Amino acid sequence: MTDDPVDPSEIGERDAPPVEEAPYKIIFEANKCIAAGKCAEVSDNWEMDIRTGIAEPQAYFFDEADLAHNVRAAEVCPAKKDRGVIHVVDRRTNEEIAPDPEGDGTLSVDWET
Repeated sequence: MTDDPVDPSEIGERDAPPVEEAPYKIIFEANKCIAAGKCAEVSDNWEMDIRTGIAEPQAYFFDEADLAHNVRAAEVCPAKKDRGVIHVVDRRTNEEIAPDPEGDGTLSVDWET
């Protein structure tokens, strides 16, 4: 285990659309989802999966038109003691936009790199 921050540019980029088309992405810690459903209440991008009991994003990469509701989904997620498991990242800067609990733009995931 390392204490170095996770580099958002290394996650999910292999099959990603060009940054110019979809400058934002979601990094989702599904293994820590507590199935509260708050994300699905505030964002059309999130649906609760009856089979698994957890939320699922319909799209992981998106543009400005879908930014506000995905940021809201990240902000209302109560998992990890209200730190959330939905992370919205600006692909152009690799900074976490939401939830950004540290306020420094680093990716706030809890898994080993």
